[in-house]
Amino acid sequence: MGPITSGDVRLALQEEGDPARPTILLIHGYPDTRRVWDEVAERLRGRFHVVRYDVRGAGESTAPADRRHYTFDHLAADLTAVLDAIGKPLVHLVGHDWGSIQGWEAIGRPAVAERVASFTTIGGPGLDQAAHFMRYGTRRAALGQLARSWYIGAFRIPVVPELVWKVLSRRLLDGSMNLVGDTPPRPGHPARTLPADASNGLQLYRQNMFGRLSRPLDPGVHVPVQLIEATGDIYVSPRLLASLEQWAPEFWHRKVAAGHWVQRSHPDVIARMVGEFVLAIEGERPARELRRARRDDARKPYRDTLVVITGAGSGIGRATARAFAAHGADVICADLDRKAAAETAEGIERAYPVAAVSYELDVSDASRMEDFAGWVREHHGVPDVVVNNAGVAVAGPILEHSLDDWHRIIDVNLWGVVHGCRLFAKQMVERGEGGHIVNIASLAAFAPSRLLPAYSVSKAAVKSLSDVLRAELAGHGIGVSAICPGFVSTNIARNAVFVGALDRRPAVKALERRSYPPERVAAHILRAVHRNEAVVPVNAEGKIGYTLSRISPGAMRALARVLRNP
Repeated sequence: MGPITSGDVRLALQEEGDPARPTILLIHGYPDTRRVWDEVAERLRGRFHVVRYDVRGAGESTAPADRRHYTFDHLAADLTAVLDAIGKPLVHLVGHDWGSIQGWEAIGRPAVAERVASFTTIGGPGLDQAAHFMRYGTRRAALGQLARSWYIGAFRIPVVPELVWKVLSRRLLDGSMNLVGDTPPRPGHPARTLPADASNGLQLYRQNMFGRLSRPLDPGVHVPVQLIEATGDIYVSPRLLASLEQWAPEFWHRKVAAGHWVQRSHPDVIARMVGEFVLAIEGERPARELRRARRDDARKPYRDTLVVITGAGSGIGRATARAFAAHGADVICADLDRKAAAETAEGIERAYPVAAVSYELDVSDASRMEDFAGWVREHHGVPDVVVNNAGVAVAGPILEHSLDDWHRIIDVNLWGVVHGCRLFAKQMVERGEGGHIVNIASLAAFAPSRLLPAYSVSKAAVKSLSDVLRAELAGHGIGVSAICPGFVSTNIARNAVFVGALDRRPAVKALERRSYPPERVAAHILRAVHRNEAVVPVNAEGKIGYTLSRISPGAMRALARVLRNP
């Protein structure tokens, strides 16, 4: 597909893929060219017909003779000329930055909207939508967006911006890409024409951006819209992006932990999101992640969410599986006891309209955990929430613990959590849409007890692992929570190994008398995921112990000496 004309400009078009397949039209932002889409186009062209073009005044397209001819009317005429050249009745529009702003404007025009099957917007709201937000949103939110958009006012200054771009364009954009997008330059982006592109593109702002707040607004559109929010984009606020939902009858909101040039830094993720959306609009069953992203006020909070839970055959694990299912999640119930896991899953499917699957699993076995993680991904997809709950206890004096006791505790309570974190966090990072990992620690993590030495060591390690993993995964939009219950009425004491002269019966009776059901721990887990809480002490003794450990570690050590073996 060669150059086409639109008025007095020549537009450079690039076509890839099979024209018989659904067409995706990519529109770049400022001061980019169509080459910013190279990586995404490469990943889409095997399944779609991909078209992109340099907007007027950018890259290989020519600039208009009259610098006032950068208005939306002229940009819409360019887009119409491109659609005519494509010759398809419907295309799927994808816009980034100014390409997204153009896209919003275009689908608000009936003559263009009737030729657009869907619109994916990345990093740029429409001007009418933004103006409505600035006019009717809270003052704090409006001021926050104004601070992010400071450069728009600077671009209105005569002559100076052109001089700056002419002298410093490459240095400014290279620095900006590394600073706000973690996206190093590569051949083709930024383009060799950057100084001229940046100077010409200033007219996009000067001819369109000013005066919107005073004119009548018509922000509504009638095209299905997918918003891909780069959570690290410093140019647009999350509140402004969230406000876009009200303007489209069908709206999907997805997030990627990335900077402004997300299509460069995360091309696999963007190509997958665009492809999933296009295929869904074309009639295929939507991917689970896309179904979850659809805005629906009536939906349950965890609908279309996949939750993996280890130790789900009883106690906290079973209660947590049921709690997530009650809120709409599909659950995978793993446990060393195959029958118990199956009972949990079957009970969930009888009670709730969700999918529940059981799996026999020894979390201490690295190869079995790898097989399990691969099976989950192949048959169910990447989980959104993983709860590493499986655990065992050995009670009694430390000098009475055998090496086998130590190995059992560490293999299950610590290595089981390490395996779950390592395998599923990798899947979440590769998917690029965030997630949450919950690790069940204990009051024993910060309240050492001579009654539970190996157990306390393992749970303290789980809490520390959670802290360091949370720091590492935050940049990927993945939360990590350490849940630290006190005494809970489960079968852990009944199933524990008691060594030395320690008697099992008092411990079992004490937990029964405590009457703190695992369902209350499950409620804390769901809230921790929703709020992305780091450390969650549960029940009175858990909260008191956590507070004391922070205020007076010496008091906790003294308490450990007081608790004597019978």
